[in-house]
Amino acid sequence: MNRSRSIFKRACRVLVGGVNSPVRAFKSVGGSPVFMRGGAGAYLKDVDGRRYIDYCLSWGPLILGHARREIMAAAERALRRGSTFGAATEAEMLLAERLKSALPSMELVRLTSSGTEAVMSAMRVARAFTRRKLVVKFSGCYHGHVDSLLVQAGSGATTLGIADSAGVPAAWANTTITLPYNDSEAVRRAFQKWGSRIAAVIVEPVAGNMGVVLPQNGFLRFLRKITTRHKALLIFDEVITGFRLCYGGAQTLFKIKPDLSCLGKIIGGGLPLAAYGGRRQIMEMIAPLGPVYQAGTLSGNPVAVAAGLECLRLLKEENPYPQLARSTEELLQGISFQAERAATPLRIHSLGSMFTLFFCAAPISDYQSAKRADTKAYAKFFQALLKAGVYFPPAQFEAAFLSSAHTGRDIKKTIKAAGKAFRA
Repeated sequence: MNRSRSIFKRACRVLVGGVNSPVRAFKSVGGSPVFMRGGAGAYLKDVDGRRYIDYCLSWGPLILGHARREIMAAAERALRRGSTFGAATEAEMLLAERLKSALPSMELVRLTSSGTEAVMSAMRVARAFTRRKLVVKFSGCYHGHVDSLLVQAGSGATTLGIADSAGVPAAWANTTITLPYNDSEAVRRAFQKWGSRIAAVIVEPVAGNMGVVLPQNGFLRFLRKITTRHKALLIFDEVITGFRLCYGGAQTLFKIKPDLSCLGKIIGGGLPLAAYGGRRQIMEMIAPLGPVYQAGTLSGNPVAVAAGLECLRLLKEENPYPQLARSTEELLQGISFQAERAATPLRIHSLGSMFTLFFCAAPISDYQSAKRADTKAYAKFFQALLKAGVYFPPAQFEAAFLSSAHTGRDIKKTIKAAGKAFRA
């Protein structure tokens, strides 16, 4: 990794921390970050020519693997027609129709360029629609770097030990009520105290930014009932789970209809693209139909939309989800067996093709219990896998993913590398 180290040293002189997103700096796993040159299928290749079986997959978007031929071809065709127009295109409409068909709760859709932008906008319209200010979020759930939501945010913020970001005015943070994930009683108490002032509850229906933590039985349905009762909105942040767990999102899997949904990652086919949408009455509050202003020069970028359309087409036609679930189960059973052989305390959480390995023995149901995981053990595990040519997320509190490009041979190699890492 000599060239990676050299590039990192040079990057530190011109990029903040040498990176453009904090977790890439490898602060929580130690060592120098690896700089990548390319990807194909289930593999990444770094600037030193080493190949890695990739279980990060750009933090989830690449459900069909790196550089899927059909997606690249669709993006290239769009690029030949022009990279951006700053004007409406037919493809934006087609993508919105496809999203609405897969997620009927999204009666009207607005495309954006990032998940953070989608969440920020969804919260703005929720406050305008309800004429209330307070928003309930859950500890460890990350909804992008929205000022008022950087409160016990999880993801990279958890890894770095940041509970509240500097630069966020206290008055903005005070518009957020932070509760434990999976704690229905805490939600009930919050609504008893502030119910008439709560505009919305925002939640990752399956948490992926404190590691994968599943909703306990009845938790999401309870959120749907209590928000309806108090005339607050329920916002599902499905930036990770949208089209990852099934064709649609967690709301499809759990059969719960939120008022607003935020999507990202997979819907762009690997390019920067996100969306938010929901009930027509709510979404009609947004300009040019209503008083809530939100705009974006690159929103609905034609190249990203083309990639997203092709990705969703392939997912619907190929239906890789059953095989993804089987492959993930095979991988995790093998890793669990290797951990037991090495007497390594390990909790594995998974749903579909997303998973997290927690280095601890106690059950995990929320952010507080997730923080008990041994991050030093994970760092050693990560580095051992990296040397063996396996790339896991460089942080304990991140979800890992499989793609349809991962083969049985890749899985066997990963299990073998994990066994050696546990024994070491």
